[in-house]
Amino acid sequence: MRPRLLDLFCGAGGASMGYHRAGFDVVGVDIEPQPDYPFPFYQGDALDVLRKLVGGHILGFGWHESGSRQRNFKTWHALGGFAAIHASPPCQASTALTKGTNKGRQYVQMIPETRSLLAETSRLTVIENVQGADVRRDATLCGEMFGLGVLRHRYFEVDGALIDPPAHKPHRGRVRGWRHGVYHDGPYLAVYGEGGGKGSVAEWQAAMGIDWTDDRKAIAEAIPPAYTEHIGGQLIEYLEAVA
Repeated sequence: MRPRLLDLFCGAGGASMGYHRAGFDVVGVDIEPQPDYPFPFYQGDALDVLRKLVGGHILGFGWHESGSRQRNFKTWHALGGFAAIHASPPCQASTALTKGTNKGRQYVQMIPETRSLLAETSRLTVIENVQGADVRRDATLCGEMFGLGVLRHRYFEVDGALIDPPAHKPHRGRVRGWRHGVYHDGPYLAVYGEGGGKGSVAEWQAAMGIDWTDDRKAIAEAIPPAYTEHIGGQLIEYLEAVA
């Protein structure tokens, strides 16, 4: 039987897909509708869901077919049904853009409460966020480690198991696109925003390893599944070792 993993702030499912490929059955939670999410999904506030699970509540998670908003709430899970929990709190408070161009804008910092609640679960837990975020760097992953067409460095704070990240390979060149009126070519795509030579949706899908959604915003907010497939594989090994 495959262990279950709860993916909080799941978005379109980049992290979820990696854990699924590693061997988990995944349930996603997000406050926004995610019609392309490929696994059982619960629409709601992720921190509120986590508070309820920590408090012993049982929640129903419904399945929907890809591209459909119809959901069928037949499966039920309590905290005890999950071996691991992943969380990707919104990163606007930590991005370089916020600290630079958008300096002065106020964003809610959700990482401290997420960490505090996860500590009460006694489960394997992972917090993922952008460079500059206030999370431990138990693993820093980069697209070049997995032969991807993006750099997309991300920090992972892991509790309950040790994670051995791949060696950080030297980058092969620049990120393709316009910078201050000058076009630079390179082997990597900038998977965010519009214009600036950032690439088509098909190019973004190929660069990220995401093929189940063509929603540009959803791809831009995702992480490559290769990252969590790597982490998830090690979590599976740990669970098997202690079973």
